[in-house]
Amino acid sequence: MGWIIFLIGTIGWHIGMYGMFKKAGITPWKALIPFYNTWCIIDKIQIRRVWFWLQFIPIAGQFISIWLTIIFVMHFGRFNVLHHAAAVFVPFIYFPYLGFSPNERYAGREVFHNYKKPSSREWVDAAVFAVVAATLIRTFIFEAYTIPTPSMEKTLLVNDFLFVNKVSYGPRIPKTPLSFPFVHNLMPNSQIPSYLKWIQLPYSRIPGYEKVERNDVVVFNFPLGDTVINHPDYGSKTPYYDVLRGAPYNGNRDALMANWGDQILVHPMDKADNYIKRCVGVAGDTLQVIHGILYVNGQKAYSPAGEQTHYIVRTNGTPIDFDNLEDNTGIQLRWNVNKEADIEDLNKTFNEGGIYFLNMSPGDAAAFKKMSNVKAVEQYIIPADSSDTGLFPNAPGYGWSVDEYGPIVIPAKGATVSLTLQNLPLYERLIRNYEEHTLEVKDKQIIIDGKPADKYTFKYNYYWMMGDNRHNSQDSRYWGFVPETHVVGKASFIWFSWENGPRWKRIFSSIK
Repeated sequence: MGWIIFLIGTIGWHIGMYGMFKKAGITPWKALIPFYNTWCIIDKIQIRRVWFWLQFIPIAGQFISIWLTIIFVMHFGRFNVLHHAAAVFVPFIYFPYLGFSPNERYAGREVFHNYKKPSSREWVDAAVFAVVAATLIRTFIFEAYTIPTPSMEKTLLVNDFLFVNKVSYGPRIPKTPLSFPFVHNLMPNSQIPSYLKWIQLPYSRIPGYEKVERNDVVVFNFPLGDTVINHPDYGSKTPYYDVLRGAPYNGNRDALMANWGDQILVHPMDKADNYIKRCVGVAGDTLQVIHGILYVNGQKAYSPAGEQTHYIVRTNGTPIDFDNLEDNTGIQLRWNVNKEADIEDLNKTFNEGGIYFLNMSPGDAAAFKKMSNVKAVEQYIIPADSSDTGLFPNAPGYGWSVDEYGPIVIPAKGATVSLTLQNLPLYERLIRNYEEHTLEVKDKQIIIDGKPADKYTFKYNYYWMMGDNRHNSQDSRYWGFVPETHVVGKASFIWFSWENGPRWKRIFSSIK
């Protein structure tokens, strides 16, 4: 559908220009040659030819071309905002009207230069320019992002405000260009989509930039965010696919639709919720978690200084003074709800046996070991469970846990993998949802695009994303590979941070 609209728009634009060139005294066939037509417009309206070359600047050049056509429209004596809006949004209709309507004529440079804008029009032009400029910057250069969850603590804290660099990996062309400015997928304070799916462009990214590297902190579209239950308590917090797999639905899509059908929303890829995690594995890597330690290609992976996991702390009978813990020991625990409520829960745990279950970094664990009333500190490892299907690939027989996971090979563009019924759960969503093929199993035979298949060649590169707060992070261990199509940008630096007041030490700090 998108390509049909694009084709109609392109043909209509050039037909209209053909008629406009004829009225302006320019040889009409020149209107049909891309870029040469704007050269002819610049020559006719007599502006500096540097504007022709500026059209070749990626992204911004498209808006320069639009601006040139608006100036050309003004030489037809059309200065009204509605006419200019028509030239921008429906040129395939408006240009043929200007070119072939007997009521329209080419007025020339004299009419253009004698026109004086009213002050109200100056304000409108300034506002339009500001919106366009801000939209360009937000879409292709950088965007402000707020940390909503503790999955990256202590590297990133809740209510850290970041700038996400969209240039690092190459600006991504929007798949869904018809969208309300400055919002992502829902209108402010509502559950109403902020975009229209009338035009859907294929995935493309301006080439020539760096690739995603291991240990980069990356913002990406949530892979399971293509389908959501459009309700504040669900969305990406409780993914649609998790709800479908769990009780009471147990995979019964019809039963789920009966309860939530009017609130099921299918997002385009670029309108799925934004997530932020650390890229711990790139295309072609073999990844495994053994006793809570991450290995990539057989080597221990980079461990961020603030990486957190669960520890069991055993005392000699003297309670830990959590109120003054940081002042006395330098230990900085992060609280899930609020400090007072969490301390109350911890003291209840202590009263039940002098054992504390704490989420902290290795550095804080080492500091606990030095405390006189602490007998032992040991990392809590979640054992493998052959019956657990809550982790990717969400199928029986893998027997993994968040601390005993893999090995798993991350798909690379152009690589070919043998397909079996046993490993199909690893690649099924990749083939069907990300690379857009049909896939089914008939009589124990895998069928892709209507043909039997025992191998598959990947179209895209994939990545493995994990939170630094390892036991409090919904990440690739739960929903699998992140395709390159979903990568938004690289987290650059923290420009502001807030927790009961500004966190001054974090402001304008880089992200490592």
